[in-house]
Amino acid sequence: MSEIRRRDPRREWIARNRLHPEHLDVLAELGQGTAAVEWMGPNGVIRKNPHAIGFIGPNGVKRIDRSGAQQGGQAAGGARQAAQDSRRDVTIEAPAFLVAVVPELSGGRLSGHDKDLLGLARRLADADPERPGAVLAVVFGEHKEEGFGEAGIDRLLHLDDDAYAGFAPEARLAALSAVERELAPRHWLLPDSPLGGADLGRRLALRLGERPATGVWQIEADGEAPLGWGCTARGAAESLDIQRPLPRVALALAECAEPVDETRHAAEPLSLAEAIPSAFSRIEDLGQVAVDPAGVALAEAEFIVSAGNGVKDWDGFHHAARVLGATEGASRVAVDDGFMARDRQVGATGTWVTARVYLAVGISGAIQHLQGIQSCDKVVAINLDPGCDMIKRADLAVIGDSGEILAALVAKVEQQRGGQRDAA
Repeated sequence: MSEIRRRDPRREWIARNRLHPEHLDVLAELGQGTAAVEWMGPNGVIRKNPHAIGFIGPNGVKRIDRSGAQQGGQAAGGARQAAQDSRRDVTIEAPAFLVAVVPELSGGRLSGHDKDLLGLARRLADADPERPGAVLAVVFGEHKEEGFGEAGIDRLLHLDDDAYAGFAPEARLAALSAVERELAPRHWLLPDSPLGGADLGRRLALRLGERPATGVWQIEADGEAPLGWGCTARGAAESLDIQRPLPRVALALAECAEPVDETRHAAEPLSLAEAIPSAFSRIEDLGQVAVDPAGVALAEAEFIVSAGNGVKDWDGFHHAARVLGATEGASRVAVDDGFMARDRQVGATGTWVTARVYLAVGISGAIQHLQGIQSCDKVVAINLDPGCDMIKRADLAVIGDSGEILAALVAKVEQQRGGQRDAA
């Protein structure tokens, strides 16, 4: 038979048309898999599917999948479940050494910064396959996290005494010193952030007599270094990079490494043999200072309620934001129409936000807006159109009139609080 490759123009057209009912089947056939990312075109040119999950564009920027298959909706839920089931289970019985991580657990759960830090710890622990190390996480206080194993943790030391609640650097430092005496980790990794990791990391380095590396954003193998690793850190107000051997104590920035996404670790509970001595605290935590959410910048807000063209009752929207204790945002359409100030605009042409919860009210989801909220942890959408892109992007979607839904939400919140206003 002839070895000449025959074209099938119809199937090539189906491969380009993601709305065709046979689109995924044809992609699987052309790509020899269930979700083809690239295949050979009719002219010998490699074609790429810009809507495939995890597609990286020519400039190294991750493309957004507007079809909803990447995140949001039933397809996203099924994809996440499949990814969890496909993880490889890893159990390290007798580790050669320990890499200790002290996550901040902002809000009681692992933040993106914490997961990046654990990914960095996994690089250090898995560098030598013949003598693997284990990642030890030291967690203070109560938490709501259930995915420690998926984040790459082999051993979990949970210290939930009331002495560690709130801002208690002396008590936490005494606990970390006890861990150092008993377990002697090879490395200590803490987040370099103003939420507490930066302060605690510097205190720990002083207690251990180590010169810490701060602002670390990259590590690389270095055979000349004492511990075999070198690091690159930001210095001089982030105007230059400083390279040095990786010390025992390192404070890393966000995006210092890729989070763990291919393995599931044991996260075995660990306890110390000796009791931790109580530390005399010279600091009294008086709680968080009440802050008006309206005065919080969008880039720093953790809870944002954003309005779009679908909002008709603006007094009800502002009242809902005040009751929920959320910072107000808006789409470009709402800003252009004069309903919101320009500094409240969210999106690629406004402010890129990193909120823990982003509530989109009446926003259809233009590509520029989706780009601006791609770093948000949880996205909740209220919209009348079940097929809009914001609904596909959302982790939780509510279909209905925004005014009625916000009014019902406000009534429920006020009933639960008993008339007292607190953080959402």
